[in-house]
Amino acid sequence: MKITTVETFLVAPRWLFCRIGTDEGVVGWGEPVVEGRAATVRTCVEELSELIIGTDPLRIEDHWQVLTKAGFYRGGAISASAVAGIDQALWDIAGKVRGAPVHELLGGPVRDKVRVYSWVGGDEPAEVAEAIAERMAAGFTAVKMNAGNAMTPLATFGDIQAVVDRAVVARETLGPHGDFAIDFHGRVTRANAIRLLPLLAEAAPFFVEEALLPEESHLFPSLQGLANIPLATGERLYSRSEFLPVLQAGISVAQPDLSHAGGISEVRRIASLAEVFGAHMAPHCPLGPIALAASLQVDFAIPNFLIQEQSLGIHYNQGNDLLDYLVDPTVFEFKDGYVARPTAPGLGIEVDEAAVRRADEKGHRWRGPVWRHADGSFAEW
Repeated sequence: MKITTVETFLVAPRWLFCRIGTDEGVVGWGEPVVEGRAATVRTCVEELSELIIGTDPLRIEDHWQVLTKAGFYRGGAISASAVAGIDQALWDIAGKVRGAPVHELLGGPVRDKVRVYSWVGGDEPAEVAEAIAERMAAGFTAVKMNAGNAMTPLATFGDIQAVVDRAVVARETLGPHGDFAIDFHGRVTRANAIRLLPLLAEAAPFFVEEALLPEESHLFPSLQGLANIPLATGERLYSRSEFLPVLQAGISVAQPDLSHAGGISEVRRIASLAEVFGAHMAPHCPLGPIALAASLQVDFAIPNFLIQEQSLGIHYNQGNDLLDYLVDPTVFEFKDGYVARPTAPGLGIEVDEAAVRRADEKGHRWRGPVWRHADGSFAEW
């Protein structure tokens, strides 16, 4: 079997899909994307495809090594994401060739279902309560929300209290057995994080995500011990080597993204590294159905899994949503806060190729917003 084609598709609302074809008719799908830089990743996939066209798609590890190391300049979000999508597609092919879901090829399932959480917005306590109640009615037992909007380097008492108020409302709405995570999103400076974490402890968040920017990972030890809240990070870390310092610093939850951190091959290794440090995995995935399918295959195969993010109904999905490009959307049927183990070969989903090709005819140019503080200086989004 040989790889004959590598195609990419810009798919609304903000995704990039990759299709790898073979001379035996077996097709694999992946989702290589950097949100807001999809066209750039598309070019990278096209360049990398030169290294794999005409080769055996089942030599996944060899391909991963070549794709990540054949260039003298290595790493970074664009390259790691391009490799991630290709890697997902190769695993999809491998599963289909062997007639088994990918998690069977990774050693078999260690659980029968995977817990998932839903994103909720709302900048005011009443809005948070309403959004969480709606997600609970849909069967979810865990949610995640942003701490707030742009925050000045040393926030006012009112801004700090607003974050705490939302957390209190979230806890009251969910009750003692539901879970909510708070995403600082890199918007909260170290100084504000030091102030916030002890104040949030009483509401008992499931975890606090990205309490520091990725380039400030060396500062995580200064946050440990401030409150009994697990710290999580990793959506903007792309390899084992980048995860090592934050794991050494004591984070409790690692959040690699299957479409950013080198795909199934590398995230499986990140999970093993995290296990050494007693950390659990909560893969980042506010993306499309292929990224979620790849995430689930890893989730079912790793012992230190915690919870899975998914994007159904997320505010980014305007015009198109998670299930729109699947032949059978029931594979992502969420029940009582869980999704059942997929049993179909490969990634466990059937992509609606005709719908994908139609979407690519329109494409998209999604960009993240640029925020500024009141004084006109740049603000983290």
